[in-house]
Amino acid sequence: MSLAERLHTLTIDLERCTLEPLRSDTPSGWTRHSTLVHLSGGDCDGTGEDVTYGAEEQLAFQAAGAPKLPTGRMSLGDFCAWFKDRDLFGSAPSQAAYRDYRRWAFESAALDLALRQAGRSIESVLERTARPLRFCASMGLGNPPRLDRPSALRAIHSTLEFKLDAEPHWDDDFVQTLAEFGGVPVIDLKGAYEGTAVDVPPSPELAARIAQLLPDTIIEDPHRTPEVLAVLEPHSARVSWDAPIHGVSDLADLPFTPRVMNSKPSRFGSIERLFEFYAHCESEGVALYGGGQFELGVGRLQIQRLAALFHPDGPNDTAPISYNDVQITDRLPASPLPATGASAGL
Repeated sequence: MSLAERLHTLTIDLERCTLEPLRSDTPSGWTRHSTLVHLSGGDCDGTGEDVTYGAEEQLAFQAAGAPKLPTGRMSLGDFCAWFKDRDLFGSAPSQAAYRDYRRWAFESAALDLALRQAGRSIESVLERTARPLRFCASMGLGNPPRLDRPSALRAIHSTLEFKLDAEPHWDDDFVQTLAEFGGVPVIDLKGAYEGTAVDVPPSPELAARIAQLLPDTIIEDPHRTPEVLAVLEPHSARVSWDAPIHGVSDLADLPFTPRVMNSKPSRFGSIERLFEFYAHCESEGVALYGGGQFELGVGRLQIQRLAALFHPDGPNDTAPISYNDVQITDRLPASPLPATGASAGL
């Protein structure tokens, strides 16, 4: 059986669904909202996290309450299939990707519940062993860019690595400073976003600067303009993709054959698409690293567990939640995170 089929054959006995709102202020000054989805049956509770970024969408979801779901005993596959033609938003979300984010909240909660009701770990079902998890701290550096926060974090853990969001105002001097700072295995060019707060204009000059001055760094989500792609073609083996990828079929539309990819479970929406992607990349020799979505709750623990199973050695954007606290403390966990015991659930 495929990885997804192994999971889909699990059964769930669903009695009720409840929602739990979460919110947190962020170091960059905005307020993050997310929603925990709790699926319960008997004495077991399975949880997922809706990582939709729109505050309006989150607050509307929480105000409307849990949707009416199929209840009783069924296979996990049948439960997940129920979502295929369902709209979990009352009106169209501001970003189409949010539909997958919310679906993943329910499917991951159902998977968690199915595993807990069976008394099994995801490791045992997939017959895989988790390993210590390498992680990076992810952030933007502001305008003008400053290394104050990365430096403060490095003062606590001297080998901490970073995944950084590039900005058009990064000049040669600053990128050279990053090279000297070291430990920046991924730079995100944010070239796949439209109509969001993180949009940046295409800049072949910036792409060239990063490619040349940071020769070992993965370059994520460049703009697909002819000028940017021409600059990056000689470096295509370390060009990675994130935002455009929602399933294996999306790989065919990339301008370069992918050799490394960012894998965010919530982007795939469904268990079927995510685990098909894991299997495809493993068979094709495509290196993976995990991505976070500024989770506030159990969603962060779940992406860490999946990363520890499928790509523990990658520059995973899966730092513990405490790395996003406004105030930095000396109690932050170090990378790599130790492999956890194979407890029941996701």
